[in-house]
Amino acid sequence: MSDTAASLRHKIASAGELESVVRTMKAMAASSIGQYENAVRSLDDYYRTVQLGLVACFRQGDSAGATKRPEQKEAGTIGAVVFGSDQGLVGQFNDVMVEFVVQTLGSLPGKKMVWAVGERIQSRLADTDLMPGKSFTLPNSINAITPLIGQILIEMEAQRDNGEIAQVYLFHQRPRSGAIYTPVSQRLLPLDSVWRNDLTAIHWPTKSLPEVMNNREQTLLALVREYLFVSLFRACAESLASENASRLAAMQRAEKNIDELLEDLNRTFHRLRQSGIDEELFDVVSGFEALATS
Repeated sequence: MSDTAASLRHKIASAGELESVVRTMKAMAASSIGQYENAVRSLDDYYRTVQLGLVACFRQGDSAGATKRPEQKEAGTIGAVVFGSDQGLVGQFNDVMVEFVVQTLGSLPGKKMVWAVGERIQSRLADTDLMPGKSFTLPNSINAITPLIGQILIEMEAQRDNGEIAQVYLFHQRPRSGAIYTPVSQRLLPLDSVWRNDLTAIHWPTKSLPEVMNNREQTLLALVREYLFVSLFRACAESLASENASRLAAMQRAEKNIDELLEDLNRTFHRLRQSGIDEELFDVVSGFEALATS
């Protein structure tokens, strides 16, 4: 009885310590979600401003020449930037993303090369038939996103200049009301006529017609750089917000399971103690009765 009770005490203590760790991780995930969601909300307004600036440039005369690049075949190698996670305890976060990437790229012609952002997503993409490219370390704070985006843009530009890729797609998880996240994709490059037509279809918010002052081509190139930067930055921030939301949900499930386990262990422990007490009382009563009848 003593060995079993000691074993139960050890299990209860271990479960209590694990619950403390889970609660700490849950608090960290909850606080991280806030900073990334705030960054996404701020970027929405800035992204809209950049789009309107591009609309103004395209509507003011023929600006197509400002974004022309060396001719590349649309059916060439497709580069895919895939945001995942560096750490675990995120449920099906990476598995859902890999399945979405494989399904989306599978419907496109040509070779595909993936640039994984996150160690966990990289290991899962390695199990697919997609050609691996350069991998990146996922940032752990808002301030660390900007250097990462710079590295991705440099790699992207080098691959495009060498003619190794013709198109670039962006994959990440996006926070969603009513669900933790949903996988989304965006065709980032090339900035072709389709992209320009989609932009010019945006309704101008005022009755005053836009006009670009000074050098229109320089303004357009600056806005294109901002468009690429903010698209990648927002994708990373949304992915990190989704990752922490997934981790928070996983920690909540773990906390619930630990509470149920502790309840079962305590119930078993008290039942065992009560059984031991009953046995001792029975021995005392039996001994007293034996003495009384002797």
